[in-house]
Amino acid sequence: MAEAADKKQAKTSEDASELSGRAKAAILTIILDPAASGLLMQGLTEEELEILTAEMRNHKKVSTEQKIDVFLEFEQLMMGREFYAEGGLEYAKKLLEKTLGPKKAAEIINKIQTPKKIQPFEAARQADPLVVASLIQNEHPQTIALILAYLQPANAALILQSMPQETQVRIAKRLALMERTSPEIISEVERYLKDRLTASAQEHTDSPGGIDSLINILNAVERPTEKNIIETMEVQEPGLAEEIKKRIFVFEDVILIDDRGIQNIFKHIDLKDLALALKGVNDDVQDKFFRNMSERAREMLKEDMTYMGPVRIADVDKAQQRIVGVIKNLDSKGEIIISRPGEEDFVE
Repeated sequence: MAEAADKKQAKTSEDASELSGRAKAAILTIILDPAASGLLMQGLTEEELEILTAEMRNHKKVSTEQKIDVFLEFEQLMMGREFYAEGGLEYAKKLLEKTLGPKKAAEIINKIQTPKKIQPFEAARQADPLVVASLIQNEHPQTIALILAYLQPANAALILQSMPQETQVRIAKRLALMERTSPEIISEVERYLKDRLTASAQEHTDSPGGIDSLINILNAVERPTEKNIIETMEVQEPGLAEEIKKRIFVFEDVILIDDRGIQNIFKHIDLKDLALALKGVNDDVQDKFFRNMSERAREMLKEDMTYMGPVRIADVDKAQQRIVGVIKNLDSKGEIIISRPGEEDFVE
């Protein structure tokens, strides 16, 4: 059994190590929070965005092991000397403060400056405690006690609770009476458990990548980045671009909302935002809002738009994004209906 686990571990490591840099970048973008991925994509050139987007499309299934390997490699790179060489610690600090705020930035910088102490059973510490419990439930209580001694108390508690009551007592006694354990035994048990975790991970893969992941990220990026990606895809991957446009909502798509929905939207948005958002859009979009307003409200909105004079495109985009955010929220709650192409019609 141990030999088979070793072979699986070797194969997994080989597969992870054979990933190209582009593949690793795509997987990292997929596993990060959409807002963080959006910030990452905004810093890329048009050519880099095309490459990254195409690579994300190719990774519809990413194994748990690959996610862990890519993230750990990214963490090591960020904490290595190469990271400082790009701009120094001060540059890194400023970048983190701008992105995450002073408090979170200080926490990360402190971690980087503090030598990282490698703890035994790191793989088990990062794993789901219930998965660990299922893998060690038939081991000797002394072995289980040794593993629990190195885990976070909350995780160790979950594992202990999952054991039969009689076994719980035996494990607890051995934990209480445990003395110094030789490093060789710790390493042997750790290696065995890591092999079992790796083998278990290979049996369970999920699908965080693909078009769903891209849609989540595009919903988080700024409008110019989103527009650039979609327009480029329309030339290079027309079919994929059409699928994305069906599933992503932009301000001009308000024409797909019924009149009752538009009237509901008015209750949740700032009319100053609407005046700014309607600057520069086509007549169909403007008319969609105008015809759902009273004559007096419509004239006041038109006056506001006129008195604004020339406005920055960036300000218009931000106002549109705020309104789109409200629309998406109402749509998710089922409070408005968006008649997307290809979807079923509704009847009263």
